[in-house]
Amino acid sequence: MASCVTNLQQLVDRAKALGPIRVAVVDAAQEVVIRTLCDAHALGFVEPRLVGEPGSIAALCADIGWKPAEEWIVPAISDAAAAAKAVALARAGEADAVMKGHIHTDALMHALLDKERGLRVPGRRVSHVFLVEVSGHPKLLGITDAAINIAPDLNAKAQILQNAVDLFRLVGVEEPKVAVLSAVETVNPEIVSTLDAACLTLMSRRGQITGAVVDGPLAFDNAISRRAAQEKGIVSPVAGDADILLMPDLVSGNVLAKNLEYLAGAVAAGIAVGLSVPVVLTSRADPAPARLASLAVAALVHHRAPRAPIKTAAPESSLHAAPQPDHACCPLPG
Repeated sequence: MASCVTNLQQLVDRAKALGPIRVAVVDAAQEVVIRTLCDAHALGFVEPRLVGEPGSIAALCADIGWKPAEEWIVPAISDAAAAAKAVALARAGEADAVMKGHIHTDALMHALLDKERGLRVPGRRVSHVFLVEVSGHPKLLGITDAAINIAPDLNAKAQILQNAVDLFRLVGVEEPKVAVLSAVETVNPEIVSTLDAACLTLMSRRGQITGAVVDGPLAFDNAISRRAAQEKGIVSPVAGDADILLMPDLVSGNVLAKNLEYLAGAVAAGIAVGLSVPVVLTSRADPAPARLASLAVAALVHHRAPRAPIKTAAPESSLHAAPQPDHACCPLPG
């Protein structure tokens, strides 16, 4: 396995070599979604299940000259029904991954986290990871969590961090370097995120977080720029060379990811982890390359990680919003 991944195309190439996975696409009736699935199928790593209004899906497929197999179109009369159907396919072992189509994230998350019929896994927190390709940056940059956990505490951050590390190892980074971010690179008792960062660093050194080199607190500049780290006199195995940025909270992570996308021309693959199957979780406004790369990540996860068991009951109710309060994402009792 490679020690680093420099761009998203590498992930697509690796997925192509592993064979197709069955992807249940929730509310597939959107042109960019259909084009992406057509391309992924042509590349040989996706066999889609297009869930939604059959007439609209068939018309969009015809518009681009694609003739999917008849059994690949799965009827659903509403967004909620489409999400429930896609989750049911995954639960039954008839889909290897779920993909968000032209559906609001909150409706999809409601089905994924349903305490009786969702895809929750005992002992796992649900979190989101962006894998971002930024022009001029030498390797992919992971950003977590910028989509699901709103204001994670120390325990939640440890689980979010481990999820991201496990994902990076699956896509080919043997020992990712994690920068635990804050506004400054020194511990300040008035800034809680610096205390969390120091604790997470120690937890990693003592084996409570595995498979990565973790250091923090680090500010964004000295996490990704060796020059900035050197000028500030920071001696760290992570500073200037981070693979993963663990964000203080959802707001800062979301702002960073969207800044990179809209101001720096970055392409971001997005995936939710901690469920029984990988879930491609992109914005409805994301371009086809981001969606295709996200599908490639899901394929790598499916092929390289055993399918996790599903928990059929949870003590918490599922939530109706896309970003989730802490108790919505925490591990279930074994």
